[in-house]
Amino acid sequence: MVQKLADKGLVEYKKYQGVLLTDKGRHNALMIVRKHRLWEVFLVEKLDFSWDEVHDVAEQLEHIKSEKLINKLDEFLDHPTEDPHGDPIPDKNGKIIKKEKQLLSEVAAGKKVICVGVRDSSSAFLQYLNKQQIALGSAIEVVAKENFDLSLTLQVNGRQVTVSNKIAGNLFVKQV
Repeated sequence: MVQKLADKGLVEYKKYQGVLLTDKGRHNALMIVRKHRLWEVFLVEKLDFSWDEVHDVAEQLEHIKSEKLINKLDEFLDHPTEDPHGDPIPDKNGKIIKKEKQLLSEVAAGKKVICVGVRDSSSAFLQYLNKQQIALGSAIEVVAKENFDLSLTLQVNGRQVTVSNKIAGNLFVKQV
């Protein structure tokens, strides 16, 4: 398979030395990411899928080859810059706008933050967040951090919630 990718000019391959993406390969990879994330936005915003349902469907849709369709989809969605999980969407030239963020597990007690993304976009994790009423844009205050296991007591949407360090290590936030 690697040799086939090399024959298409997508990777540079030297036996026993590894594989590197070419500029063409990097661009193609970014366009697949772009399609996938645009489809996720479409499914959530226009078809009322929840954020934990879209990944598998978008995986199928990302293989549609029509560049015109993807550009029209981008226009229809008003050129979103991030998907429903907070990940950046490359523009049609492959440019990605990076944003300031940190993991919730790194936030000190007493700080207020906004949820801006997830590291783990598995259905199980997103469903857990739904149960805790934590979503992108949720205002979170770190009330306390346990020294023993680094679990966090949070104030989220007027409710107090305790989350493990594993959960906090999978939530991206920005300071308010």
